[in-house]
Amino acid sequence: MIERIVIIDNVDPVSFYGVNNSNMQLIRNLFPKLRMAARGSVIKVIGDETETAEFEKKIKELEDYCSRYNKLTEEVILDIVKGKTPNEPKHDDVIIYGINGKPISPRNNNQALLVKSFRENDLTFALGPAGTGKTYIAIALAVKALKNKEVRKIILSRPAVEAGEKLGFLPGDMKDKIDPYLQPLYDALEDMIPAVKLKEYMEGGTIQIAPLAFMRGRTLNDAVIVLDEAQNTTVHQIKMFLTRLGMNAKMIITGDATQIDLPRTVKSGLIQALKVLKDVPGIGRVEFGKKDIVRHSLVQRIVEAYERHEREHSDDTPDQPAGSDD
Repeated sequence: MIERIVIIDNVDPVSFYGVNNSNMQLIRNLFPKLRMAARGSVIKVIGDETETAEFEKKIKELEDYCSRYNKLTEEVILDIVKGKTPNEPKHDDVIIYGINGKPISPRNNNQALLVKSFRENDLTFALGPAGTGKTYIAIALAVKALKNKEVRKIILSRPAVEAGEKLGFLPGDMKDKIDPYLQPLYDALEDMIPAVKLKEYMEGGTIQIAPLAFMRGRTLNDAVIVLDEAQNTTVHQIKMFLTRLGMNAKMIITGDATQIDLPRTVKSGLIQALKVLKDVPGIGRVEFGKKDIVRHSLVQRIVEAYERHEREHSDDTPDQPAGSDD
């Protein structure tokens, strides 16, 4: 009799063990000669050397499946333990599988172009109105690169620019004041990574979410870096950010030139960067339009109504119109 320790560190234990440990109970039934105890990411198993080795092999196969598809069902467990190939979902264009195995795929041609541009370029600009999914797809691509071990970390950033409300009036310390600006990034991650695993990634620094000002002085290697709402950067801020790009790193910069919340006297860094970098090789650019909006159908009509209003009242509007979050 030997004792063997098996570590499942690539998946969320809650997803792996199942509701009320139902998956673990099934695994126990399939290995009746072994004694086992599971706690967190550690499974301790006692038994014959050959059987414990087979147990570890099957657990690793189950872990690989759960990591890829973010779910583990009774049918999959039975197939893998019995040496059969489980039926895998057929989604050729899937970027990753989100919570509960939900496939996250491009929903229109421009989202597919963003996936292609990310694959072919180290820096990609994704431009367009709110609701086109450019930020969501960018984060999905970052999560995929992390899960595939192509990079060691994800850096997500936004400029903390006030859009009608003042930071000083928000309650709490600086983190509490800044977090509302970053919430859309948290929301996307929570769709893609189980809660326990996301907390582990964030506490360990594998995934970092920070305001743009926190990027100064850093060189970002082995990472996917996403700058969201880049239209609200100043000329100096975006130049600072672009020069953070390190070895084995990729950047996606998202923004919408119609949603600038900077003071009218301050020039948007995104607009200048697009002009300065337009002929630089290795930089991709994907432009989304109203037809690409994938939120509620009413959102597209709202965007169109505001555009008509701005055309009709162009003499009364500021040089840089304000907007809402993407």
